[in-house]
Amino acid sequence: MEILKLLQERHTTKKYDASRKISDADFDLLLESLRLAPSSVNSQPWEFFIADTKEAKEKLLPAIADFNHSRVTDSDRLIGCAIHTDLDETYMQDLDDQEETDGRYQDPAYKVDNGQRRRFFVGKYRDAGEIACWAGKQAYIAQGFLLYTAAALGIHSTPIEGWDADKVDEILGLREKGMHAQYAVALGYGAADDHNAARPKSRWPAQRIFHKL
Repeated sequence: MEILKLLQERHTTKKYDASRKISDADFDLLLESLRLAPSSVNSQPWEFFIADTKEAKEKLLPAIADFNHSRVTDSDRLIGCAIHTDLDETYMQDLDDQEETDGRYQDPAYKVDNGQRRRFFVGKYRDAGEIACWAGKQAYIAQGFLLYTAAALGIHSTPIEGWDADKVDEILGLREKGMHAQYAVALGYGAADDHNAARPKSRWPAQRIFHKL
């Protein structure tokens, strides 16, 4: 699909057709869009939790705002995102090693230099007490990649912040893992009577938001 047309037609689905399912091949592509998303200093401070059964979705419902219940239950799958609230030395070393495994370091000295730069930035946010906030910003980059990929595949989506993140932490045992819930995205196919599908998109005009320096 033409990029501009895709961007114009992508919308937040308010009502799903529970009978329609995402193919496993397409869902694998959605997961790859998350895995391959960029992040500052390649920190990748996220993990994703997949609810693809009725039981898994119902487990999360106590944390979901009432107005979002049907979007969770009627969509085909739900992906929840949580961030690491700190990136300790073990995590940093794992990143260094993964990058080496993936062939990013032809020169061992570059691995050391890159690791030091990454630790500098992570330490800066840690010292300011802002590492969780910074990690959360990275997580939303991944969400953007997911929403765009879904639209490109003709899959409808609903980004969800209408939930109690602390309750999600409790349900999934995230605090014990040093993590905190951020958002969820419902994925599936919109119902024929989804009122939001046919509404014109409303955005600020370009001249209001773009300023040439």
